[in-house]
Amino acid sequence: MKQLKGSIHLKPHTRDVCLDWICDIVGNILFSVGIYTFAKLANFAPGGLSGVALIINHLWGLPIGMTSLVLNIPLILMSYRIVGRHFMLKSIRTIIINTIILDFIFPLTPAYAGNPMLAALFSGVFFGAGLGLIYMRGSSTGGSDFLTMSIKTLHPHLSIGAVTMAIDLVIIGIGWPVFGNIDAVLYGLIAAFVTSVVIDKILYGTSAQDWRSSLRPAARRSPPGSTRYAPEVQPPSAPEAPIPILTVRCFCAPAPKSEIYKVRQAAHEIDPSAFVMITETSEVFGEALSSRPKRQALTVLCRQLIHALTILCRQLIEEPINR
Repeated sequence: MKQLKGSIHLKPHTRDVCLDWICDIVGNILFSVGIYTFAKLANFAPGGLSGVALIINHLWGLPIGMTSLVLNIPLILMSYRIVGRHFMLKSIRTIIINTIILDFIFPLTPAYAGNPMLAALFSGVFFGAGLGLIYMRGSSTGGSDFLTMSIKTLHPHLSIGAVTMAIDLVIIGIGWPVFGNIDAVLYGLIAAFVTSVVIDKILYGTSAQDWRSSLRPAARRSPPGSTRYAPEVQPPSAPEAPIPILTVRCFCAPAPKSEIYKVRQAAHEIDPSAFVMITETSEVFGEALSSRPKRQALTVLCRQLIHALTILCRQLIEEPINR
């Protein structure tokens, strides 16, 4: 097929960089709408490091973006080896963009001063949408993300959700004495809940269902290390019609939400019709991960992912031949 004149063809790396910048800018604009436009005048802290910056802004009038940047510096130094160089550099770029937009652009725009309940709801929606776009490109706004990953690495038995919730509850709770009423805590909890829901919908999709699955006896006799199973999966709409499928299990140790999105995207690139389920495990027993040095955890995860995807490709090729 002939290429049209004037059409632009970008190299994969150039395209990825452009998408990173677009998602960073758009995501930080949405993020700033949630923080500056809706949360600032509603007198509540939505959680995370931005909530701390908002409290400091309320007490002493310091700029929100610059305060977040300064508070991120010790977290960056503390978690540099944990989150990795690539993720850290992308996050630093996002933090700088966030500071510029929050402190130099949004002060020129009007802030919402209406119903605090609506402010909390819309703050959570825009806050979550902005973070979701940023997470999709393998970046973050720093803050509690770095702190959560550091705590999770030092204490693997803790749930990421529990750690994040504990940090947010402490920050939101500080809003009670700062803003002078219990409503600040309630509005902060509402905003944090909506933020979490929106992020999950963006990263994991909106097609979640309640599926029941069970492994057939043959799967239990699979050779050690095998990733091929033959489970019977039944959707709620058709309980009497088991659907045999090929399953590749990919286990991800403590990782940012952006890494989970990458796994989902990799599976879709190999097989667009792949059936993907994403779940969080609160506890893991055995020596597979605990006996390895913590600094090698990321390398182990990458190898497991590549191994799982390689087996999936092999099975997809061999299955038509066997038929």
